[in-house]
Amino acid sequence: MAAETYAPRRTAVLLVDPYNDFLSEGGKVWPVVRSVAQKVGLLDNLRAVVGTARQSGVRVVFVPHRRWEPGDYESWTHPNPTQRNIMVRHSFARDTWGGEFHPDFQPRAGEAVAHEHWAQSGFANTDLNMQLRQHGITHVILIGLLANTCIESTGRFAMELGYHVTLVRDATAAATPEMMHSAHELNGPTFAHAILTTSELLTALPGEGSGA
Repeated sequence: MAAETYAPRRTAVLLVDPYNDFLSEGGKVWPVVRSVAQKVGLLDNLRAVVGTARQSGVRVVFVPHRRWEPGDYESWTHPNPTQRNIMVRHSFARDTWGGEFHPDFQPRAGEAVAHEHWAQSGFANTDLNMQLRQHGITHVILIGLLANTCIESTGRFAMELGYHVTLVRDATAAATPEMMHSAHELNGPTFAHAILTTSELLTALPGEGSGA
């Protein structure tokens, strides 16, 4: 694969679902992803990507899942399996600690927070595409959770909309190594333009303050 380049004014890091329930000890979903997350160094890699993006002038966009509220999905005709689990587990419940962003991943002034997505794609039924287009974004780098659900669905949708899509192998996690393998070795190559490690991505990002 040819070396990737990222012009800051045309690139955005999409930070998907950085909730305490996913990323913090005591979170409702953290036990599901803990083993894979710790193996790949998820939290340190997320910090590295977000921090370097900000220093480089690359836009960081928060892409949050719907925060559960009483009654969500209960009257729907076809709630998907994940939504059925949320109905039981109350993941990312609004106005709770679990439904807050991890303390290391808080939006800064000027950083967009897209409308919450109801299912797995950060683009479906949200303003994410409009936010990116209004800022002239052509390249998106996806990080966060989960590799084989929201990351994959958001990446596929981005490709369909004409964006250059980058996946980052170790800045995401899933419930099992097999799911990670599927996301990056089987499914990712069918839609992503680049699949990098955090180290490779940081090398490809421009220097601090670059306006290229």
